[in-house]
Amino acid sequence: MSKTNNFVFLVLKIVSWIIFVGLCIEAGGLIVNFIFSLFKPEFVQNLYQKLDLSEMYERSKWTFFSMYSFILVISILKAVLFYVVIRLVSKINMTKPFSSFVSRQIYIMSYYTFSIGILSYLARETAKNLQQQGYVIDSLNQFWADSQAFILMAAVIYVIATIFSRGVEIQNENDLTV
Repeated sequence: MSKTNNFVFLVLKIVSWIIFVGLCIEAGGLIVNFIFSLFKPEFVQNLYQKLDLSEMYERSKWTFFSMYSFILVISILKAVLFYVVIRLVSKINMTKPFSSFVSRQIYIMSYYTFSIGILSYLARETAKNLQQQGYVIDSLNQFWADSQAFILMAAVIYVIATIFSRGVEIQNENDLTV
């Protein structure tokens, strides 16, 4: 592998770690918000992202828990997705990239990406219904605005995983014939 490719791959590792840490901080902040909103609702407006759903909590606890569950699950899935990306870029052998590990990791990435997209879409539709019922959901839209992008990205990653899976088969056949 050339020096340019090594440098680009190193930069990708660093960027993956930065995104992973940022997503972990976001998920952790949202978890802290959730806990504080249950025990000390008066402090919620001063917490992470000023996500104040106290009005929703007072109006309907079921609605509050369901919407916050969407937020937490989506943010945690995003962090887990980038953990899988980090495992992939850390353990991939660039001299022989077609391995069952790489193929499996790419499939896992496609499944997580699809899950994020579907959950984001469900959350967005649920939020639209709640808005029609008079709930204020403006602060929630940021968490699922990109649902279609995740679904499309999942399809692309799945195609890449299928190509890698076929590459593993071809590489194994070539190793057996030599």
